[in-house]
Amino acid sequence: MKSVILAFAVGTCSLASPGTSDTVNSIYWSDGDSGRIDGTDFRLADVDAPETGGVGAAIGGAECEREREQGFEAKAFMVELTKGADLEVTNKQAPDRYGRIVLSLSAGGRDVAAAGLDAGMLRPWPHRGGRALTDKPDWCA
Repeated sequence: MKSVILAFAVGTCSLASPGTSDTVNSIYWSDGDSGRIDGTDFRLADVDAPETGGVGAAIGGAECEREREQGFEAKAFMVELTKGADLEVTNKQAPDRYGRIVLSLSAGGRDVAAAGLDAGMLRPWPHRGGRALTDKPDWCA
């Protein structure tokens, strides 16, 4: 699939996709594996981050306080990794069940998900055709 490039400079980036060119004004991380690029929700492909929502919340909630704390660490890691970096979407997939675009992203030529895995902030959670191939990682174990 053709790459989509995000050039990040002074808080703005330019999003070019096949046949179109859109200006992206911001990237926001909701947690360590998802966020918004100029209002478009996205999720990193094939990884999971601990949740940052309140313990027991129906959507986006952590299973335990330890997971929630790890979730904020993972989010901070992603913010720092991508802050001021040249960003490139290297793969785009169909939206997930929540309507978020599933994608692979690099920052300064480094795969963002791989960096999160290497740092212990993310865990593998492979999918194929929108279906999980393994159970969701347990951050409270």
